[in-house]
Amino acid sequence: MTTPARKRRRSSGKTQEWSIPLLEEWGLTPTQQRLLAVLASVAGVLVAAVGLTFAIEAIGNDYTPERATAAAVVTQPRPDTYRAWPSSKVFAPIAESKADPKPMTLKDLFSAKTLKEGGVTLRLAGTGLETDCAAAVWGRELVDLLAQGGCTQAARGAYVSADGRYVAQYTLFNLRDTASADTLVKELTTLYRGGWVQPLEAGRAVFPSGGHTESSGHAMGHYAALVWIGRADGAEPGPKDDFVSLSLTVRGAEKAVFRRVVAASEGSS
Repeated sequence: MTTPARKRRRSSGKTQEWSIPLLEEWGLTPTQQRLLAVLASVAGVLVAAVGLTFAIEAIGNDYTPERATAAAVVTQPRPDTYRAWPSSKVFAPIAESKADPKPMTLKDLFSAKTLKEGGVTLRLAGTGLETDCAAAVWGRELVDLLAQGGCTQAARGAYVSADGRYVAQYTLFNLRDTASADTLVKELTTLYRGGWVQPLEAGRAVFPSGGHTESSGHAMGHYAALVWIGRADGAEPGPKDDFVSLSLTVRGAEKAVFRRVVAASEGSS
């Protein structure tokens, strides 16, 4: 009886080039892409960090509040669901604002007038930048939480889909450090019922009063982002509505944060 021969691994003899399509589109060189990959330490962390290319909704904290009662009526716009995501290792180079002191600008975040992911295309309808973070939100507890986190900037961008079916808003807070960003997105798991970002009134990018909307919070080093999405008609998503792709599309604005990760890494090397 003969023993089957072991298969030998063949080497192509070629050196694998570092090329992550999403990061390449964002203008990162192969060297910068490699640096970002090393920072992630494991492939799973990198995929999560740049996970604008696939669904990340399978993990995280999800909370759906009961509708406001007569005893606690909230008239301000707020989402119906919220998920929280803490910062990952990839953002360690910008764990503190002092390592990334240059203020964020609207040009940094919203230079792209169109964002595309899968079958979703979003067009920028309006932007706003506040140095008084309290002016960009409502709710006393949220205002206090931002103050405690040393918030210096609140940037907002409003979007509407090319077919007019969806509306979205991306908000980025510039905070003191990762602990502050993590605390903000975590506390909002329940806090958002009584405090949320103010919607930008920008053309057709308007969240309908009383309509169904969804949201998520993402800590990225000393930054905290809030994603807010919904159908323009206020209806709950149906079988044809891909809210995962919609959420990932609006997060295309985060390329500015990743560039700062690379810049901070190169500056400390």
